[in-house]
Amino acid sequence: MRHGFLSAFGCSIRVAVTAALYLVTAVSGAVAQTTSDLVGTWSLEADAGTTSEGRAIQMSGPKPQGIAIFDSSGHFAIVNTNPNLPKFASNDRMHGTARENEAIVHGSIAFFGTYSISNGKIVQHIEGGTWPAWNGTDQKRTIISLTGDDLVWTTVSTFGGTSELHWKRLR
Repeated sequence: MRHGFLSAFGCSIRVAVTAALYLVTAVSGAVAQTTSDLVGTWSLEADAGTTSEGRAIQMSGPKPQGIAIFDSSGHFAIVNTNPNLPKFASNDRMHGTARENEAIVHGSIAFFGTYSISNGKIVQHIEGGTWPAWNGTDQKRTIISLTGDDLVWTTVSTFGGTSELHWKRLR
């Protein structure tokens, strides 16, 4: 009886060690190592934010629209919007009401520049965009996971909190 218990116990340990090694290997390969890991076009699936006070916020609404394009020469462009942005009554983007303009600013962001990867972070050097405070700065996105066509990163958000963005590579 004791021999059967030890044999089963040893088998259980081997299975646990094998599973742990597999998990470590899978996780260690899940973070982008080079810019070539990001090359492509990505669709925004989710954008979950938390304010500095700890309140949950969805800047782009519950079903955000967004695209991130990373090319092989180190350039990128990102546009994220809330699909429920208002149409301007004037049909002239230069003559929106205060309320219409506020909704657009609160529900959209676009920026472009160059990028690199360093220590599990995407470093985006912002050349221009709709949030002027970022122009000329390096914004760091911590890669949580990159598995096949799924990418998740966190970032310090423009509203003072943090955001976790989920992306799906388009094929």
